[in-house]
Amino acid sequence: MNWFPLFCDLRHKTVLLVGGGAVAERKARLLLKAGADVRVCATHFSSPFYEWQQAGKVTLREARFSPEHLDGCWLAIAATDSHEVNQQVSDYASARQMFCNVVDAPARASAIMPSVVDRSPLMIAISSAGDAPVMARLLREKIEALLPQHLGKVAAWAGALRPRVKSTFNEAGQRRRFWEKLFHHDRLAQTLANRDDKQAEKLTEALFNEPLAQQGEVVLVGAGPGDAGLLTLKGLQQIQQADVVVYDRLVSEEVLELVRRDAERIFVGKRAGYHCVPQEEINQILLEQAGQGKRVVRLKGGDPFIFGRGAEELEALSGSGIPFSVVPGITAASGCSAYSGIPLTHRDYAQSVRLVTGHVQKNGELDWQNLAAERQTLVFYMGLTQAAEIQRQLLAHGMSGGMPVALVENGTSTRQRVVAGQLSELAELATQAQSPSLIIIGRVVALREPLRWF
Repeated sequence: MNWFPLFCDLRHKTVLLVGGGAVAERKARLLLKAGADVRVCATHFSSPFYEWQQAGKVTLREARFSPEHLDGCWLAIAATDSHEVNQQVSDYASARQMFCNVVDAPARASAIMPSVVDRSPLMIAISSAGDAPVMARLLREKIEALLPQHLGKVAAWAGALRPRVKSTFNEAGQRRRFWEKLFHHDRLAQTLANRDDKQAEKLTEALFNEPLAQQGEVVLVGAGPGDAGLLTLKGLQQIQQADVVVYDRLVSEEVLELVRRDAERIFVGKRAGYHCVPQEEINQILLEQAGQGKRVVRLKGGDPFIFGRGAEELEALSGSGIPFSVVPGITAASGCSAYSGIPLTHRDYAQSVRLVTGHVQKNGELDWQNLAAERQTLVFYMGLTQAAEIQRQLLAHGMSGGMPVALVENGTSTRQRVVAGQLSELAELATQAQSPSLIIIGRVVALREPLRWF
C-alpha cells in the first residue's frame, strides 16, 4: 500500500488552490462541495472563478505563487500548466509538513484526489495511485451504475440510529446482525427513497422488536488454490459476514485480505517450527466458537470436500446440533492444471482423471495396478514427500518411465513454479519443489508447452 486512503473533513478549513484554468476549476468544484474555504492563487482565472468570488464562495489572489500563500492552509493543490510552479508548491508544502496534491504528477505529490462515487454520507473513493486514472474513472462509472441513489439516505438513517443500537445490543455480534437486517431491508430502503419518514420509523421499530438469532453456525468455505480471484462470490460473501474465521496454511494471504477486518482470525495450520493443530482440537474450536452464538467460517484451501477433511469437521458439528453449510471451492487439481496449461482430460490422451492422496504408505493400500493404467491422468495431493514411493509403485506396476510428469508449486499464485520431466525422474524432481505442490502424471502433461498461458 503506497498510498494510505484517508477521508478528510475540510469544512471551514482553508485550502490553497494554485491555478485558475479548467483543471483547477474541476478541483475547486470538489473542494466547494466538501465545504472548504478555497483560496485560489493564479495569474488568470476562468469565468467560473469570478462567479464563485461574487457569490462569496472563493477568495482569489491574482498573483504568482509565493510561499506565504500557504499560511493558515490545511491542504495545497497545484493545478497549473507549469511543472516548475507545481513543483515549487509541492516543495514548500512539504517543508511545512502540509499535504499537497499535484495534478497529473503523483510522483511529486504527497496526496492524491481519487475518483469519487458520492452517495453522501456514503462515499467510495477509487485510486490507481496515479498510474491509471482512466481505469479508476471506468471503475467509478461501473460502481455508479450499480449503486442506487437512495443509499445515502439509508446511511444517514443508520447514523441517527447508532446511539440506540449501541444501548440496545450489548454484544458487537448482535449489533452487526441488526445492521445487516436493516441494510438488507428492501422495503425500508424504498420507504426512505420516497421520503416517507413515518413509515420508515414504523419499519425500523419492527426491526428492534424482532429477536436476533443467538444460535451460532459454521460455514465451511473452500478458498480455492491460491489466486484470490478464484474465490467464489458466495465464499466472499460468507467470509465478509463472519465473526470468526478459522483457517489453515493453504489459504493464501490474498484471500485472507478479503476477510472482514474486525473478524477474529484463528490459525490452525502448520508453520515452520510448529506442528499442525490436531483435527480433534480444530473440531473443538469450531464447536466452542459456534456455541457462543458466533457466525464461524472454516476457511480451507482448495475444496473442503476433496482431501480437506471437511466431512470430519461437519460430523462433529452435526453430532452437537450446530447448524452448518458448505460453500465449495475450486480444488487444487482444477486450478493448478489450468494455470499450468495442463488439461486434466483430452480425448486423444486421457478419458478419465483420478485424484489421489499422496499420504501413501509402503504397504500398498492404493490400487496401484489401476493407477498405472494408460489413458488417464493422475493428480496426487500432498505427495511431495512420497514422490519416490509413487515413482517406484507406478513403475513396478507397468507405467512407462517416460510418462510425462509435472510438479506445480504454489499453483495459481504469483509464486507459481512448474517443474516438469518424466516418471523415471519424479523422485529427483520432488527435491527441486517445495510444499505445497501438486503432482500431475499423464500424457496430457506434454501439452503444457503449447497451452501454457500463466
